[in-house]
Amino acid sequence: MFAPGLLAAKRILVTGGGTGLGAAMARRFAELGARLVICGRRAEPLEATAAALRNELDAEIELHRCDLRSADAVEAMMDAIWASAPVDVLVNNAAATFVARSEALSARALDAVLAPTLHGALHCTLATGRRWIEARRGGCVLSILSTSTITGRAFTMPSAVAKSGLLAMTRSLAVEWGPHGIRLVAIAPGAFPTPGATGQLMSGPRAGRDPGERVPLGRVGEHAELANLASYLVSDQAAYVTGEMVTIDGGAHLRGSGAEDLLAWTEADWSALRSARARPDKPRG
Repeated sequence: MFAPGLLAAKRILVTGGGTGLGAAMARRFAELGARLVICGRRAEPLEATAAALRNELDAEIELHRCDLRSADAVEAMMDAIWASAPVDVLVNNAAATFVARSEALSARALDAVLAPTLHGALHCTLATGRRWIEARRGGCVLSILSTSTITGRAFTMPSAVAKSGLLAMTRSLAVEWGPHGIRLVAIAPGAFPTPGATGQLMSGPRAGRDPGERVPLGRVGEHAELANLASYLVSDQAAYVTGEMVTIDGGAHLRGSGAEDLLAWTEADWSALRSARARPDKPRG
């Protein structure tokens, strides 16, 4: 089914598309013929990813720097995107998280996760869906969630709340927007190491630990595996799939949430974590 032209008719917007899983999905979409739009807060990774895809795949790619936490900024970006052509697919990938004890979280720390992860995806979804409905055209929204939507997750509670909210959005709008020909689907990845997420979740006393050690299949996921699943879900091959979340984690969530080891941490362990990530631009738990 992964024929070279599988996504040739699609224009796909990937949020957080300059790095990590967003860049991996963007690459696979381009390989399958899609025209790409990627956005993010920082210009440098967007430009680097766009240059690589243009050089290696001769991909058609447009990039936008946007702070998704701002509804006004999202609306301005969507106006600029639609000025060229509508998108057919939105991939909600941009997110933030870090490990912290929940009782120590400040309002600023909560916002650092909820604003980009939940509010940003809501802003993008509503802005895109509104334009599709007004133009009487269908579309697809794919949201990258996590297995915390199934198990909850201690010590990354704001992320679990945000991802669970997006699962509720996926299921709710699948019904509400189905008559308009709009599908909403989601993926719950397990361990797919990236510099950003791994640096936040596997620092301090966890540094150096193999994130695949608790996975029944004995390894972490490969970015290409998630990108292939994403490509299927946004393609016309999945035209009858909506309101569903697909888990891809090697069975890890069946053993627990993955945060159980943190229950045994000492004050010294938490201090080591704070020291490991102490930077002026990072919230502290």
